[in-house]
Amino acid sequence: MFPEQGYTYEEYKETADWLLANTQHRPLIAIICGSGLGGLAEILKDQKVFSYSDIPNFPQSTVHGHAGRLVFGNLNGKSCVCMQGRFHLYEGYPIWKVTFPIRIFQLLGVETVIVTNAAGGLSEDYKVGDVMLIKDHINMPGFAGNNPLVGPNDERFGVRFPCMSDAYDRGLRKLAKTVARELGFSDFLKEGVYCVLGGPSFETIAECRMLRKLGADAVGMSTVHEVLVARHCGMRVFGLSLITNKAVMDYDSESKANHEEVLQTGRERASHLERMISSLIERLEHNNNVC
Repeated sequence: MFPEQGYTYEEYKETADWLLANTQHRPLIAIICGSGLGGLAEILKDQKVFSYSDIPNFPQSTVHGHAGRLVFGNLNGKSCVCMQGRFHLYEGYPIWKVTFPIRIFQLLGVETVIVTNAAGGLSEDYKVGDVMLIKDHINMPGFAGNNPLVGPNDERFGVRFPCMSDAYDRGLRKLAKTVARELGFSDFLKEGVYCVLGGPSFETIAECRMLRKLGADAVGMSTVHEVLVARHCGMRVFGLSLITNKAVMDYDSESKANHEEVLQTGRERASHLERMISSLIERLEHNNNVC
């Protein structure tokens, strides 16, 4: 692989081997925390924590609300690894560095990836604090060729042309709806399409209107690149978007999106997301949906 096109297989393996040598955990589930949702990692038991700065080859998270730690632990008898902080194109990272941890997870033995994010609500039916099950995505940077799978393909990870019509696992979404109903969360649980943009600026009114017409229900600056690599590696994906602000669609509106609003909404809804993900993982074991 050419240096400008990303890591070599040997570099991925070096990082995975280092982690395997420094923890007894052998995770089957990976959880990626979005802005303000890093508390999800705190529900893991018997934790082994690594700072990103201590892990060979690992990028560093620079965004407020992203702790920059990899947390291993157990949840309802299942071994998990949780990213407290992800990487974004707007931080200046090339896309192959943004998605670096996903291939590490595959080499660790992870089979299911749970992605969470903070997103702006485009659908008129969404309110701040709603949680959207991601059923599909629109990869706007990908339209311009910014895709993490660009470049020579390594068959040890996946095929050259991976299918994306089943990117978000239908069975896991169905299970999540059942879990939400039992927990009494159905009132704020939605299901829709997530659109990724490059950021870091929030969207203009015209851009929000265009994205809504294209079929997007929520918009953000992450997740999709990770999902592409996870599916390329053969891992199942379940995604949740926390609607932390309403996209501004009206030129007469005085509303303005801001990152502090995103973090505050994350804090307010965090306990519900923790209960939902914990229950989902517990039920995965019962239904043999993992391993």
